Amino acid sequence: MDRTKTTAWYRLTPEGRALWSRRDELPLPEEYVRLLGLVEACGHKSVIRSRLARHPDAVVERWLTDFEAMNLIEPVAARPPKLAEVARKVKPLPLDDAERRHFAEEANFADISLTGLGVYVSRDRVSHRPPNPKAPLETIALVVEDDPDQLALAVLRLTTAGYRVRSAATVKSFFAALKKQTPDAIFLDVNLPDGDGFDVLAALRRHPAYALLPVVMLTIKAERADVAKGLALGADAYVTKPYGRNTLDYVLRYVLNQPARRETGDELAVG
Repeated sequence: MDRTKTTAWYRLTPEGRALWSRRDELPLPEEYVRLLGLVEACGHKSVIRSRLARHPDAVVERWLTDFEAMNLIEPVAARPPKLAEVARKVKPLPLDDAERRHFAEEANFADISLTGLGVYVSRDRVSHRPPNPKAPLETIALVVEDDPDQLALAVLRLTTAGYRVRSAATVKSFFAALKKQTPDAIFLDVNLPDGDGFDVLAALRRHPAYALLPVVMLTIKAERADVAKGLALGADAYVTKPYGRNTLDYVLRYVLNQPARRETGDELAVG
């Protein structure tokens, strides 16, 4: 399925570029400045929506419509590059002061959450996501993990919960798997033999086809700075190893905006 229509690309008009160049002089709302900056940096609606995930899609859509009506932005025909090309030259989208404050506050909460659960979930990214109606047997989770034992454990936890699971042990094989079929969600390790999971996440969030795809970082890196970095790069959730028996099931249901299954035993209620 083609998830990247050419009409979803925008660029600044000369008027928009002039306004953007004077952004420090004019009393513009922070979100308007941010939106102009995102159009300048990436230009695709899905990437913009991903970065402004704390706002409902309808609000972002209205801003884009208003900016186009004001002749600040204009649609442009374009095609996305291959994900591997984006990864080779990816630069994370720049943060403004408001976003830095926001992610710092979220990271503080993440630090508290990690103390007891080893899990952080980004409510911003999930709160406006339409529920995924698929049953577990129809839901595909792609686990990117090079450690055979950790991979076997993650596959076991997810398949026991009823999900369909695919796996990749390297960045190269991960890109190949994505090209073959887009999963419903990704569990992504940070330390991979041929790349860094944070860089992979940044590339996904800069690519229109994957900007909104649910991604869970699954890693041993548990420092608050690591969690904050994953959050700022666009992770939907962050899970540290080791994790509980039902953790991956509950986190996957959370990022897909599905109701949690209430069971006895080791539960993680993320709703």
